[in-house]
Amino acid sequence: MVQMIALPTDFDRRRAKYAPVSALLREVFGYPEWRPFLPPIDELVDCILSQSTNDRNRDRAFDGLKTVFPTWEAVMQAPTEDVIAAIRPAGLANQKAPRIQGALRRIYEERGALDIGFLAEMPLDDAKAWLMSLEGVGPKTAAIVLCFAFTRPAFPVDTHVHRAGQRIGFLQEGISADRAHPMMERIVPPEDHFAFHLNLIRLGREICQARRPRCEVCPLTEHCDYFQAARL
Repeated sequence: MVQMIALPTDFDRRRAKYAPVSALLREVFGYPEWRPFLPPIDELVDCILSQSTNDRNRDRAFDGLKTVFPTWEAVMQAPTEDVIAAIRPAGLANQKAPRIQGALRRIYEERGALDIGFLAEMPLDDAKAWLMSLEGVGPKTAAIVLCFAFTRPAFPVDTHVHRAGQRIGFLQEGISADRAHPMMERIVPPEDHFAFHLNLIRLGREICQARRPRCEVCPLTEHCDYFQAARL
């Protein structure tokens, strides 16, 4: 089922920003190759670990799981307190451990194996809905798994994309991150979801930062609503 979203009255203006902004970001950051980052189950677990923490702590927790447990089946069957101990660096381990084990059990019970490869052939909206039916999996996690593990045209919206997307003007000010996902998918062509997502993250981390955007070095000022409004 296609997710219906209410488009802003100036949607065509917002969508028209994509082509020049994408071209400028490619000049600055290059064009990231579309490639999977991790196998699907690994990507799912990694995304759950990444919630409300930074990349360094997520990676420490993920490496901890891989060091302590030889397989995802072992994680699924382990005492929850052992999983909590392994992922403690990620924070919120008491919440994340049951969610990881619950997702693994649900996959095993439903599919007969720890394999979510079927998502590659499922209609995109159905694949998103299936992933979001897992406890602890929201639109961002579902989009990351589909985009990174399956190279499918889902557009993840993290804090950097959410912030930069609003400042540039792709997104209405104050829009929730959940509502931003389908909006960005309407704006960005499917074949560029992966690369444009990664370049917007780099923009948010290196230039369009939360406390003070570095407008003086930003290549997008001509197309940025935030910068244009600040000049008035």
